[in-house]
Order: sequence, then C-alpha cells, then structure tokens
Amino acid sequence: MALATKTELLVVSESAATGGQLTRREMVRRLLAGAGAGAAWPVLSTGHPFCEHLENGTAFDVQDQIPIIDWKPVFLSQFESRRLVVLADRIVPGSEKAKVDRFIDLLLSVDNEKHQRDFVEALAAFEAEAGKRFGKHLTALDAAQLDEILTDAAAAPAKEGTSSNAEEEESGLHAHFENLKGWISGAYYSSEIGMKELGWTEDRVFASFPGCEHPEGHH
Repeated sequence: MALATKTELLVVSESAATGGQLTRREMVRRLLAGAGAGAAWPVLSTGHPFCEHLENGTAFDVQDQIPIIDWKPVFLSQFESRRLVVLADRIVPGSEKAKVDRFIDLLLSVDNEKHQRDFVEALAAFEAEAGKRFGKHLTALDAAQLDEILTDAAAAPAKEGTSSNAEEEESGLHAHFENLKGWISGAYYSSEIGMKELGWTEDRVFASFPGCEHPEGHH
C-alpha cells in the first residue's frame, strides 16, 4: 500500500499552513496524540484493538510487508480471508480495492491470542448466520442477502426485559459486527484510498480530518 511510503507531507490547518514537513507516520502520531484513534478515524471506537496498532506504529510497519504479487494470508485461512473480503466490501465499500483483508491479516498475525480468537469467531458467526438463513456459505450470498444479515447485525438489540435465545444470538452477532467493523474501517481509513477520502492529498494533509462523508451504509 502506498501509505507505507515515506512521502513528506505539509501539514495545513483550515486557516493557515504550519510550514512543517511530516511523514505520514508522524502525521498520524500527532493526530492520535491530539484526539485519539477513536476521534481521528471514523467508526473506530476507543479501546478497539486496531487503535493500539495505530498508536504504536505497527500498522505502518505491517503495511511495508504486504507483497504486491503472490500474496497469501499469514494468519487467516484461505476461507476466512475470503469471508473477510466479502464482509469488508459490504461494510465499507472499496475495502477490497484497498486490500483491507491483507492489512488485517498481517496485523492479526502479530496481535495477541484473544484478539485473534475474537476475530476468527466473528467471521465464523457470520458464516453460521448465512447457513442458518439461506443455506449457503457466506461467500455465496448475493448483495441483498449480505445486506440483510449486516443490517440486522448492525442494529443494537433491545436490553429491556428477559432476553430470549434469539435475542442473545442477535446480541452476539452485533458484538461480532462491531469488532469486524472496527478492524475494517481502521484498515480502510489507514490506506491511501481511505486517507484521500478523508482529505489527504499527495503533498498536503489537514491537521485534523474532516467528518466522514462515505456513502450511507452499514458502517
């Protein structure tokens, strides 16, 4: 990904340029120091595992390791990787083009066992939901079927009264959705495509990102 290059950036505020030169890594570091990952990156809640990768620079180190050709997942299986591609592009359109799946796979390969397990379980939950609803593998669903599952998963379940088994399943799927959404949105908006969508250009970057103007969707 182009984000891993050491292009020098001129940081500008909305009122005036600072005149300083920053690498993208330094630019992100300053954004995080000022606002935190949850505020600087759209749909990325404070405390999500991806925040730590941004803050300690792992995200940039990993991007340098993504091969252009002959790529194979390091942590995820081929089936899990394909499920991620399908879900990511419906949650944040453009994720496949931004190679979000490759980025996340490498980050997971250096993450702790809990985060790895939570991610794999989230993919498995959506695979199971696809089978239960449509009798198909997740990767065989059409756009409308994927959207139906994701729309239901995105809706926070009601908390009043005694929970039924169905409500507990909905709550679990919602938690899995939020986990995946954090990884996917974090990876997307750390890519060159995502950064440009937020206002970054080849030679300049705003001192703070404008609001997310991504088309309405599950994210």
